[in-house]
Amino acid sequence: MSSPCGPEHAPVGDVGAALMMVDSRLKSIHAGKTAMDPEQQELINQFAASLGPGGVDDVLDGTCTLIYMFMTWLRKAHEAQDKDVIEYVVPTLVATLRRMPKSVPSEVIPTMSGLVVAAGIGLSPNLWRNQYGDWTADEMNPLEATAFLLAEHINRMTDDPDFATRIIADALSLTDEE
Repeated sequence: MSSPCGPEHAPVGDVGAALMMVDSRLKSIHAGKTAMDPEQQELINQFAASLGPGGVDDVLDGTCTLIYMFMTWLRKAHEAQDKDVIEYVVPTLVATLRRMPKSVPSEVIPTMSGLVVAAGIGLSPNLWRNQYGDWTADEMNPLEATAFLLAEHINRMTDDPDFATRIIADALSLTDEE
């Protein structure tokens, strides 16, 4: 039976822009920077301002699509080892989000873990979230952090600092070819 929260019903959004933001954050962290370079932050702010309200929604949907794609990859990798992706990914994600109180208010951690669980069981994270009302401003940084942490989890599993970005870029390339 098809769910109204199934990925086939979800907007894909601007996955390229969302991937650029996650990749930028990954590269910044791996370069040893704990804070965003002010010049890089200004470029991201200018980019976000140029999007307009519809563009911001597209990036939001794109970030949820990234979460779905990352969790799909993680689910398949865990199933290949007879492991449950929820059991192995969600506790680590929640523990890490809890250690980020300046960026991730504790009251949004259940929502972020719910997004990941939804994606882990094959539901669209953005459609799952939308059934509870509009997104809040307090959820924006945690959403980006969630996508980043999933990408970093994949990169560590594969021992390749660009693997998560590459699998999405490759999927986007295949889509463009079709």
